[in-house]
Amino acid sequence: MTQQGVRWTAEQVLALAPDAMSRKAGSKLAVAGPWSQAGTSDEGTVWGLCKGSGSKPYQTVVDVAGSLGPAYKCSCPSRKFPCKHALGLLLLWAGDAASVPPGQVPDWAEQWLAGRRARAAARTTTDAASGATSADTEAARRRAERRADRITAGAVELEQRLTDLLRGGLAAAEQAGYGLWEETAARMVDAQAPGLATRVRELGSIPGSGPGWPVRLLEECALLHLLDQGWLRREHLPGGLAATVRSRVGLPGSPDGPPVRDRWLTLAQYDTSDSRLTTRRIWLHGVESGRTALLLSYGAAGRAPELSLPVGLAFEAEVSAYPGAGQPRAALGERFTAPEPTAVRPPGMTVSEAAARYGEALRDDPWLDSCPVTLARVIPTRDGDSWQLTDADGDLALPLTPSARSRPGLWRLVALSGGTPVTVFGECGHRGFTPLTAWAETEETEERERTEETPGTVGQAVVLC
Repeated sequence: MTQQGVRWTAEQVLALAPDAMSRKAGSKLAVAGPWSQAGTSDEGTVWGLCKGSGSKPYQTVVDVAGSLGPAYKCSCPSRKFPCKHALGLLLLWAGDAASVPPGQVPDWAEQWLAGRRARAAARTTTDAASGATSADTEAARRRAERRADRITAGAVELEQRLTDLLRGGLAAAEQAGYGLWEETAARMVDAQAPGLATRVRELGSIPGSGPGWPVRLLEECALLHLLDQGWLRREHLPGGLAATVRSRVGLPGSPDGPPVRDRWLTLAQYDTSDSRLTTRRIWLHGVESGRTALLLSYGAAGRAPELSLPVGLAFEAEVSAYPGAGQPRAALGERFTAPEPTAVRPPGMTVSEAAARYGEALRDDPWLDSCPVTLARVIPTRDGDSWQLTDADGDLALPLTPSARSRPGLWRLVALSGGTPVTVFGECGHRGFTPLTAWAETEETEERERTEETPGTVGQAVVLC
């Protein structure tokens, strides 16, 4: 995996930042002044010494070609990954080749790299040994049956609570307060059904949330009732839908699809957090297969997940799908190349085709909030206080979700468009469209579309999330 001469853009580096403050602080360090002895190797290692407030400079090293994405090590006390020094070093590497020239990896950086290789080899050996030793399948089966019985008991109790709610009238939900929902969610946790617990907590945020909340509450109660019934009657469901129900209830699964080797373009990466967990969602597009895959990675509260992939770069790897009808989630397997710049982007669709795509996805997963789509030739327009993506060749539009309208990425999208069509990847659902990444339309792109050649792009991906 030769990295020499393959340098990322500043936007691809900043997409790795854990928060806005880190992006701002890292950008201030993207100059040669505070750095010394910086360099890069053919194997994808970037290192440097950054002058800090102490007498000793901070030792910063980044493994750009790490098996799970970039990995970072810095002697600073920051608990953020990557820290501002790693971001500053990568930004300097991306924008100023003379300040980060090719060189020999220093001993302090090589020691860290050697430790990473040793740990990776140990994990491989452990995985092979565990696979060679057959587990106590009978004990595992009994544990699974006991958990299924607990979930069933929880689902029956939840059905009764939903019945009581509707019998007493939805107006009582606002008077009861959030405590009722939290207590019900705790009961679902006790039943080992975290998926049901999450949906119950979401119900608790609806009463009093604005005009029309009783309608929204009734809709979500109906979907929760449908999930309950799906679990209670799972033996009668088609295999794919039954797997989807198990996943929605909260049962862990393992990838069971055959590995698909492809060149995967990283479409988007963003984190969502609560008091317990940080969840990272990474969308991939298979250049040859045309598949869209979702990678999930988790970190304890306050810590970034380990898996990180630069948006807009492509790498060759194997990906295996998780069970479930219409489920895009997959697991990243062996990687064969490091992420590199590419001229490929996913083929786009019209606004009406995107709405139809979400409708088709609901057939396989009625609890789906959104599905991934790429819109071609759309223009961000404003209608009063709302924003939407309007089809440049038609009169249809998709409204943006409330969360998307409050993000800084909206203004980056507007600036990229400038009133002209753009290509946008995002998530399309019942609340609207959430743009995550965009590309500017070019004359070369339009010429490809007219001649029906393979879609591509000569521009860089603009991160919106």
